[in-house]
Amino acid sequence: MLTDVIAALATPPGRSGLALVRVSGSGAHEVARRVLTRFRAEPWRTARLSPAVHPTRRELLDEALYVTYRAPASYTGEDMVEISTHGGLLVPAEVLGALHAAGARQAVAGEFTRRAVVNGKLDLLQAEAVADLIDATAPAQRRAALGQLDRGLSARIGGLREQVLQLEALVSYEIDFPEEDGGPVPPERIAEAIAAVESALSRLIGTAGEGERLREGALAVIAGRPNAGKSSLFNALLGSERAIVTHVPGTTRDAIEAPATCGGFPFRLIDTAGLRESGDAVERIGIEVSLRYLAAADVVIFCAEAGRALTEEEQGFLAGVEAPLVRVRTKADLAEPSRAAQGDEVVVSVQTGEGLAALRARLAELAFTTLAGRGDVEPLITRERHRDALERALLEVRGFRCARDEGFEGAVAATHLRAAVAALEDVIGVVTAEDVLELVFATFCVGK
Repeated sequence: MLTDVIAALATPPGRSGLALVRVSGSGAHEVARRVLTRFRAEPWRTARLSPAVHPTRRELLDEALYVTYRAPASYTGEDMVEISTHGGLLVPAEVLGALHAAGARQAVAGEFTRRAVVNGKLDLLQAEAVADLIDATAPAQRRAALGQLDRGLSARIGGLREQVLQLEALVSYEIDFPEEDGGPVPPERIAEAIAAVESALSRLIGTAGEGERLREGALAVIAGRPNAGKSSLFNALLGSERAIVTHVPGTTRDAIEAPATCGGFPFRLIDTAGLRESGDAVERIGIEVSLRYLAAADVVIFCAEAGRALTEEEQGFLAGVEAPLVRVRTKADLAEPSRAAQGDEVVVSVQTGEGLAALRARLAELAFTTLAGRGDVEPLITRERHRDALERALLEVRGFRCARDEGFEGAVAATHLRAAVAALEDVIGVVTAEDVLELVFATFCVGK
């Protein structure tokens, strides 16, 4: 276990009012004392002011505010000091350099949070939530990350692990104490426990689609004929002039991607080349790129001018779209109101802003059907690592059921349950010995 003193900037370099430097490890207070001339470790968690000087040159670097923490009551679980300096490029770098000269080494990426995991302050899911919270660009991402940081997903995974352990305890009791309490465990009790575990695992795995989209952003592809208002709509949804807009058909020759927030949910918005037969080699390549994006889309936004009948080519395109589809009538300010829309089409005007709010809401409903209807984010799977481990656990539970159905000995069949527990422990990073034995004694009167 690494306990040496590490130091690093916790805020990005650049022009700012303040910067934060973190120091952690066994001896962090001694290192800080060599740089902060008025350093006092106690009382803990109290902000104090001190000059910061270079430990060998004794040159004054800044007037800094510092807070001390004593292990294990800190973010990393180690002795720790957080030093607030003036911002900018020079001062924070010089204070950090002074700490290195005083005996600290430069922390590597994620090392503070890694130490928090090693020291039991966070589990792996919480550590990932820290990164997700920092990277959040939409309110729904923030809510999901905070819920995971508050052990929402950890508790769900821990509950699943407990269910599998309970099932393993039943099997262990059946093997080792067949005459206890009037006979072996009824087969229907084990069958019910297997079904309950399978159902719970399946439900959580079922959240992975929306969960991974929530973390990465749903891929929303804007498609339509040239000059249908696609780039104007793209810019309007972004709130900035990201794509070039002209009256010349075929202006967009390549796919343009940018992040956007719709209804509080994250999207990766794609403006594509207009779909048409073209003799221009560059435009044809752009159309091929558009088709590849459409094949991978989570939701397709099809644009056609308001008041115009769809061509056979456009109708054929719509019939072939497999992703959830939003039909948008653009340039509503130029069409007669009575002819603007049909059915469930969304009518928009980038000039007046008409329909943009309704379009954003529709996109959120289609790409995040379950989450958008809930109002808040319950624990859900947001990473491929989580999904892979849960699918392994489900596969092992099903393997256990099949082994019992085929008449394998209980001890042999139970190896699948131990593998399922290991898969769930991979998610949260928890391995505890003697769990099954403790559950057997807690659940049954073995010693009577």
